[in-house]
Amino acid sequence: MKKINVCILGQGRSGRDIHGRYFKTEQDMYKIVAVVDPIEERRLRAKEEFGCDVYDDYHHILNRKDIDLVVNATPSHMHFPITLDLLNNHFNTLCEKPLARKAEEVDALIEASLKSGKLLAIFQQSRFAPYFEQVKKVIDSGVLGQIVQISIEFNGFARRWDWQCIQDYAGGSLLNTGPHPMDQALQLFGTDIMPEVTCIMDRANTFGDAEDYVKIILKGKGRPVIDLEISSCCAYPNFTYNVQGTCGGLIASSTHAKWKYFIPGEAPKRQLIREPLENEDGLPAYCGEQLKWYEHSWDIPEEQKDLFHTMSSKFYKMLYKSLTEGAPLIITPQHVRQQVAVIEECYRQNPMSKMF
Repeated sequence: MKKINVCILGQGRSGRDIHGRYFKTEQDMYKIVAVVDPIEERRLRAKEEFGCDVYDDYHHILNRKDIDLVVNATPSHMHFPITLDLLNNHFNTLCEKPLARKAEEVDALIEASLKSGKLLAIFQQSRFAPYFEQVKKVIDSGVLGQIVQISIEFNGFARRWDWQCIQDYAGGSLLNTGPHPMDQALQLFGTDIMPEVTCIMDRANTFGDAEDYVKIILKGKGRPVIDLEISSCCAYPNFTYNVQGTCGGLIASSTHAKWKYFIPGEAPKRQLIREPLENEDGLPAYCGEQLKWYEHSWDIPEEQKDLFHTMSSKFYKMLYKSLTEGAPLIITPQHVRQQVAVIEECYRQNPMSKMF
């Protein structure tokens, strides 16, 4: 089996604790040959942990010919310019989210990828989250009928004071957390059209100047309404998914899902009645009927409970096939362009003053 030689840019929580961790535990397909980080302590740790070359600036790798893939896990505001430079220097590049702030920047990256003939991939690994795969499976089965609304909550209670809550560093809940639920939401809405977007943002618990409360409504003709919420002010998070359909519904967390539905052919036949309803005693009555409900549940398999590793493993197996066999990417740059365009519209509707 061919090993892909990897260089990781950045040794923060993503570069080390997600990508580095995966490469250390799954060594059949990938090998870390270089790490770049401006912080000396992180470079020394990477050299010890991975046994690789280390650099303080990514420009030092541009003349290397033995690197098959560069993972761009630098801070968010550096994703676009560095990814563009890597593609222009003929490196297959995997970029962390957010890929960019504007759709036109994604267009520039797609053009650079096509011109160089090198792969542009984006680490939207939550597409492979077991709970999302289960939710999509139930929706696609049709048992819930026409899907009217899908509510998605990536909520919790948190006060942040790191660089990821500063606008100049592309911080804020929408660019930091948002790409994960937005990618899922657009898969359920449909990637063939742009949704109508309504967004409300607020700064609440953050110590920075970026948003930490986001409410987004996506709608379109013949599409379910998507109600997406990302809040750092929710002390009682209730669910990750709540799906409403004409024949039933589903509710899911990251580890458990349950859904129920009725079969229309088994339901009592009904027609509109204009006259006031009465019960058998001639008293005013309300519409009521007994439906036969079918109920099911799902629990995340034990071997998938390490969610980050599960998603990373599925993503990197997909990417390996793309790099070695030319298989198409499941998460495409075009999918991410739609996501970035929606996020860009959200910020257009909610201009926020900078404080730093």
